Amino acid sequence: MVETTILVVSGKKLTVPRILKRSLQIAIAVGLTAAVFLVVIVGNGLLVGRQTSLQAGINVWLAFIKRPDILGTMVVTSVVTVLVIYWMRDKERRGP
Repeated sequence: MVETTILVVSGKKLTVPRILKRSLQIAIAVGLTAAVFLVVIVGNGLLVGRQTSLQAGINVWLAFIKRPDILGTMVVTSVVTVLVIYWMRDKERRGP
């Protein structure tokens, strides 16, 4: 039997398989990391003045994000973070 958990979306509680919830958390973490990189790369290009437009900064970001080593690092970091958080929470519930 598949273990289920509660996923809260827009104030609604949904019962979903645990693996789906963790996968969504990992995808959100990867997306947020990509967004932070977008702000840093585009902001750097605009502040330094080497790039003439916002589109050029976005193109640099896309080239950076599409690299397999960068994507792999973002995914592995997100997976490890989610698993460590759940592991620590389970340890706290069980006690010493």
